[in-house]
Amino acid sequence: MKTLYILRHAKSSWDFDELSDHDRPLNKRGRNDAQLMGQELSGRGAIPALIVSSSAVRAITTATLVGREMKFETEDIVVTDKIYGADKHELLDVVHNTPSDVDSVMLVGHNEPISEFANMLSPEHVVSLPTTGVVALSFNCDSWYDISKENASLLFYDFPKNYK
Repeated sequence: MKTLYILRHAKSSWDFDELSDHDRPLNKRGRNDAQLMGQELSGRGAIPALIVSSSAVRAITTATLVGREMKFETEDIVVTDKIYGADKHELLDVVHNTPSDVDSVMLVGHNEPISEFANMLSPEHVVSLPTTGVVALSFNCDSWYDISKENASLLFYDFPKNYK
């Protein structure tokens, strides 16, 4: 079995016109929501063996804040440029390259591709992921290369507004 957590980054700030899109930080709500979702995931026992994040500041910060709440060693978060600007097929390539001995992965990325990716793999339709929304899928297979909608089960779809 493989478990994939697909997480959209938390709410970012638009207060810094001088920053590129890649460098935008989270706003206060985003930081709070990331911590909340980390707590909720931890409470469910939904703690990945590996977190892979986009290289964008808002994604790395989301991964770090969520990871801390799950007692995940934040220095073990894998940051890659392959997620920022990726389409759903490129996101699948990132997951395909996960070592087979890793049974659970959290992928932290950006909309719309992250929602399209979730729907490409989920046997049930998932509406567009809100900021800090997460889709958890399990796959009846032994290799990340074999994950597909056909061997997937939707474990849950969750987001911060469920707790406010």
